[in-house]
Amino acid sequence: MSEISCSPNASAQKGAGEVRRVRSQIRRSFVGPGWHGPSVKETLAGVTAAMAAKKPIAGAHSIWELVLHIEAWMKETTRTLGGGTYVSLTGAQDWPVPDDATDSAWAAVLAGAETSHAALIAAVSEITEGALCEKVAGQEFSLYGLLHGVAQHNIYHAGKLRY
Repeated sequence: MSEISCSPNASAQKGAGEVRRVRSQIRRSFVGPGWHGPSVKETLAGVTAAMAAKKPIAGAHSIWELVLHIEAWMKETTRTLGGGTYVSLTGAQDWPVPDDATDSAWAAVLAGAETSHAALIAAVSEITEGALCEKVAGQEFSLYGLLHGVAQHNIYHAGKLRY
């Protein structure tokens, strides 16, 4: 995991250079535009509830499940930024199970993912440059690594959302 140079002179200013760049990468991974190709949101444009619920490959996750999974990790990252203890999600926390495959439920899932993304962006906007260097409590990685990880996670799964 790439890390930044963490020096005692790291800026304490909120939203300074590297924080802005990391926030941009997270935004691009979810909303776009991204160098990597379509973002999560761009890929989901036009996906219906019926399309999202399908499992055309045995044993693979549906688009619906992938969106819930992406949202779960954005929420966990936001919770960690807010002072919560980082948890490596497992089971139904990691892969939430869709309730029903209705159009209204799908619209709620999409709205929830958008809300979670906005909350993550707002939380990132509140951190300082110096905080990027801090290790996530109980983990071997820094906040910088966590934030790049959530962007990479979004990009990875955006590639799986193609229908």
